[in-house]
Amino acid sequence: MIRYIRSCALGLAIAAGPVAAQVVLAQTGEELYQENCASCHGATLEGEPNWRERSSDGKLPAPPHDETGHTWHHADRILTDIIKRGTAEIVGGGYESNMPGFADVLTDAQIEEILGYIKSTWPDRARTVQEDVTRGDIEARE
Repeated sequence: MIRYIRSCALGLAIAAGPVAAQVVLAQTGEELYQENCASCHGATLEGEPNWRERSSDGKLPAPPHDETGHTWHHADRILTDIIKRGTAEIVGGGYESNMPGFADVLTDAQIEEILGYIKSTWPDRARTVQEDVTRGDIEARE
């Protein structure tokens, strides 16, 4: 039922115009973020304390997704791949991480909504840098 209501709201927002659609996607993305990501990355995208220092288990804590972290340094393709497959699979070479893959939990559209929400919290400078990184990644792959 909630998905039906969300899809109706998105349809109405798209009919109302691009700005309204972005607001709905960010709201839906925030809900998905809270349900799937906040337990590790923080309710306000703040990450875990001392996220740059390995824990006693040898793994890095969850980084912030706000502008103080490094999420905005990565292209959309990389961020989507990490969410789908998990950090250890992306890094390889025996790297260990607490970040699981969500390919069996989230659809591509839901991942896009979550990333849209995260990006909506960044200052213009970080969004511009991340857009440039994504554009460069796309061009390099063509």
